Amino acid sequence: MRAQLQDFINEARHNQDILNRHQTLDLQLIGAHSFRELIQHIFVTLASICELDQVTLCLVNTQHNLQEMLADLKIDRNEFPFLLFANSESDLQLGGKPLRKSVVSAYDAEQHHSLFAPCFEMPKSVAIIPLIRQTKLLGCLNLGSKDSERFTADMGTDFIERLGSIIAICLENVINSERLTQIGLTDALTNVSNRRCVEQRMLEEIARARRQHYGIACMYLDIDHFKKINDIHGHQGGDEVLKEAAKRIKAELRLSDTIGRFGGEEFVVLLINTNRENARHVAERIRRSIADKSFLLSMTGLCEVTLSIGIASLSEDHNLGEIENAAQSLLLRADRALYEAKEQGRNCVRESVED
Repeated sequence: MRAQLQDFINEARHNQDILNRHQTLDLQLIGAHSFRELIQHIFVTLASICELDQVTLCLVNTQHNLQEMLADLKIDRNEFPFLLFANSESDLQLGGKPLRKSVVSAYDAEQHHSLFAPCFEMPKSVAIIPLIRQTKLLGCLNLGSKDSERFTADMGTDFIERLGSIIAICLENVINSERLTQIGLTDALTNVSNRRCVEQRMLEEIARARRQHYGIACMYLDIDHFKKINDIHGHQGGDEVLKEAAKRIKAELRLSDTIGRFGGEEFVVLLINTNRENARHVAERIRRSIADKSFLLSMTGLCEVTLSIGIASLSEDHNLGEIENAAQSLLLRADRALYEAKEQGRNCVRESVED
């Protein structure tokens, strides 16, 4: 009797421990303040607490909006290799049927391989959990185990469906929150960062460069003779030039770099972990990307566009003093270099000497 009683006590303690861990997971998921934090909890905390061998997440990415959001958040796809994307809900069908209910079964390579493709080893049993909000399929959470008995067709699905509901709500919340934040930090016309965002990023990046001991650079860019472009092609044509210029500049940058519209026809670029030589190389590449190919405007046809660019760099040795003062000085030196480029004929790059 004592042995049986002890077994009951041990089992009760074990069940309480499981309940406590799952409650901890729920709180961490619900408390996630960003997309990155939520995804980390799904891939790390969930996998650990539930003792899973494989966890992937596939999100429906209609019109590539989510991938654009990740780029805006400076999240490299390589950071989360187990995050997958489907182009539509129909891409997540299993056995030719829409994914509307959780699927718990042995691993089937034909049906499940694409959902676990990034994993080093394929699972023996799986649980595929649809993430649904207001009848809309956001994606699916895919759990795998090396134990063929972990997920079987006759097991109850109450827990995993509850987990799917919590994650669906959390995903919707953080995605909406990130998008609202981006709207407040994005220039509506060109869809690059606005001045407020760039100024904020500059403070953050100078502080990070100081901690991690690397240099950064700032480029101040101005479209040459923009008033003349507006006079000839109208304000709609001018807007098209701004949007296309922003697109071409962004195409020459890394994910870690930042481009922002400072107002009018002026842009500012922050280059991270960059020296003077590399910054000048990027600037010349941007200048050529604008000057070497005419802009095709919808109403008035071809338009020749050029940029003037001023560069200022901040090396590790010169990254000193108050962060705000360092940022102001960096931007001012880039602006002075831009003025020099304008004075020397435009469509050129000029560099400020580091103080």
